[in-house]
Amino acid sequence: MNEELHAVYEKLYYFFETRKYADLRILLLDMEPFDIARFIEDNLEEKEELKFFRLLPKELASDVFVEIESDIQENLIKAFTDKELREVVDDMFLDDTVDIIEEMPANVVKRILKNSSPENRKQINSLLEYPDDSAGSIMTTEYVSFSASTTVETAFEKIRKTGLNKETIYTCYVTDRKKHLIGVVTVKDMLLADKNELIAHIMEESVVTASTLEDKEQVALKFSNYDYLALPVVDKEGCLVGIVTVDDAVDVIQEEATEDIQKMAAVLPSEKPYLKQSIFSLWKARLPWLLLLMISATFTSLILSKYESKLQYVVGGAVLYAFVPMLMGTAGNAGNQTSVTIIRAIAVGDVQFRDVLRVILKELFVALLVGLTVAVVCFGKLMLIDRLYNDITLKMAIVVSAVLFASIVMAKLVGCLLPILAKICKLDPAVVASPFMTTIVDVLSLILYCSIAIAVL
Repeated sequence: MNEELHAVYEKLYYFFETRKYADLRILLLDMEPFDIARFIEDNLEEKEELKFFRLLPKELASDVFVEIESDIQENLIKAFTDKELREVVDDMFLDDTVDIIEEMPANVVKRILKNSSPENRKQINSLLEYPDDSAGSIMTTEYVSFSASTTVETAFEKIRKTGLNKETIYTCYVTDRKKHLIGVVTVKDMLLADKNELIAHIMEESVVTASTLEDKEQVALKFSNYDYLALPVVDKEGCLVGIVTVDDAVDVIQEEATEDIQKMAAVLPSEKPYLKQSIFSLWKARLPWLLLLMISATFTSLILSKYESKLQYVVGGAVLYAFVPMLMGTAGNAGNQTSVTIIRAIAVGDVQFRDVLRVILKELFVALLVGLTVAVVCFGKLMLIDRLYNDITLKMAIVVSAVLFASIVMAKLVGCLLPILAKICKLDPAVVASPFMTTIVDVLSLILYCSIAIAVL
């Protein structure tokens, strides 16, 4: 938190504690809803939250409520009177209401719906029917639309009458009588046009859209590709049913990035912030993958046990065992470098299934260069440093360096193929980044090392 905001928070708390509510309201009017929400979360006790929320200016209350963490939202809803709840819900955009409902227990959901207007309740229920990962789940039905025969002057009159309750008024949509989307027009276009000009003459007919069941991550990528502030969502018949705004797209990108990082770190994803998660929930999120990795490590133990008797008859077999961690660790790191790069490329749409051959060839050449460089450095280290305290022969150094080279090449090829195969199988590529990647590379590196060492030495 910067010093300026910290000073504002201190003033807020002072006014609240000393009951200088008039000064408190004046200060609140100059603040952003997000900053007010953080103040409530970080500075107030549970018994103070409702009292403070009731002091918020009416025009700020619903915006602040949307930004507050879900556990505090739940406490406030339970403490609200029906009138207070109705005022907050009616002032929220529908997509925000749906987001809140999805995180609430059934009894709280029933109370929210009960205090919503019949029209809003119907729209909320329709939005809740869409899958959680679809465009329909993050869209809002509050948008501005015109017919193609509307004049610019009439369009502005409609915006003035209905715009207050719309998610955005900058981008407007043009539909026919059956609500088929036929174009898009911006306020800038209308401001620069004559007031008697028809919308049909200034609208853009080529419109990028999202379908209701399209993956919300793909929808978010469209905002990045086309720099839109809002994206229309159409059903199977091409009828406009809602829009997704850039603020929702940013939330999706952040959620997906967080989820991918958690999966790559072998942790079950959680929607709650770290400090909001209990010790038990963190234990539950981390334990499954750790158990799986522990069990998968059995394969490496079996391989070592299988080759142990043969390595006893190899010259310097005991010394060779000392390099197993180095070989497995380097190969695993090389594979993870590639897999994380490819996973990110798939996530942002840089790599498609048609690019498989190009990806394999590129990673193969990178693997050869990286493997050769690391193998040469390893050979020098073995002969100049390790030889001082271990009985390492020239042949042993060549074997270790050659296996290291082969392991890196193999690991990088596995690292680029696994995420692509996961995507083809409609699995999340992030899942294979750490757990499966590490296990596969460790097993293959160990088999390669033991086989070559026995064959050559």
